[in-house]
Amino acid sequence: MNDEQIYTLRRKEGWRRFVDAEPRVRPDPLDRAGLAQLSEDARADYDDTRHDWHANFGVIATPQLRSIRDELDLIVDSNRQAPDQVRGAAVLDGRAGLGKSTIANLFAREYDRAARRRRGSVTASGDERTPVFRVGLTSNTTLRELNKRICEFYGHPGATRGNAAQLTGYALDCILACQTGLGVIDDVHFIDQHSKNGVAVNNHLKWLANELPVTFIYAGVGLAKRGFFDEGLTAASADEFAQTGRRWTRLEVTPFANGPDWLALIKAIERHLVLASARPTQLTALADYLFDRTSGHIGSLMTLITRGCYKAIKQGEEALSRSLLDGVRIDEAAEKSWTETRRRRGEAA
Repeated sequence: MNDEQIYTLRRKEGWRRFVDAEPRVRPDPLDRAGLAQLSEDARADYDDTRHDWHANFGVIATPQLRSIRDELDLIVDSNRQAPDQVRGAAVLDGRAGLGKSTIANLFAREYDRAARRRRGSVTASGDERTPVFRVGLTSNTTLRELNKRICEFYGHPGATRGNAAQLTGYALDCILACQTGLGVIDDVHFIDQHSKNGVAVNNHLKWLANELPVTFIYAGVGLAKRGFFDEGLTAASADEFAQTGRRWTRLEVTPFANGPDWLALIKAIERHLVLASARPTQLTALADYLFDRTSGHIGSLMTLITRGCYKAIKQGEEALSRSLLDGVRIDEAAEKSWTETRRRRGEAA
């Protein structure tokens, strides 16, 4: 990892680097003869560049991603109500490892770029225009902690001090002064609807939507099953009293099925690989195996591909084969599913 990659999206400066980053350049592919001609140092540098590329070559525009992106565009761009009216929010919901955070970040990056292109990087009052703020929640997030995180994103000097009410005021000042139009709040599954802090945070999110001319995108794991949209109320009461279920649009992110879309994804990934012994269709021939290894979860798939490429380069195989990938461990959920699949088939573990 080079110095340019050391930043966090929790801070405005890191978010700006993410938004303004140029697309990565794919390393020139070399065959084995080309590799042999490199000096020891040049080979080490080339391999390091390939490791970086395979871990960061970008997001594949899958049908799922395009569909959710179109839904977000509809929700956000149609939210043109006057500041005194409540704007609807979007909620990305689904299992872990399906790319919800990635989808939200990529959409917010496009929104940020478009807003600054149209309106400039400085507001009429001379403040830095910040079209998007992004924060992530943690377990036991309190009202004060939520506002502190928003203030920290903007770099407000009062972020480390002040009570919940003062931090709320600072957060609102930052959002309004910087003319922010989109707020991304990740990991909202950490909000416990049955705890005092969880109820306070949930109510504060609704209050922010009421008070600010901002559209919110939330992302979390298993929100519908957790009763997130019911706000901890019973089913009979939720339909009548839960504002979340009436104001927030749930967009479900689902795993891939083993079909044409999955095969198209594998083909797209294959075109990005830079391995000296790689041949056309080598990876696509493993499409069924890759699906079984990852259960159609794109996060698990990309981890398998990234680690597999690293191993293929380090061991000199320079291609992704089933035997090599069999030796790559990934997330526990995928490994358990793969073990169960092999057990049902009567294959040796």
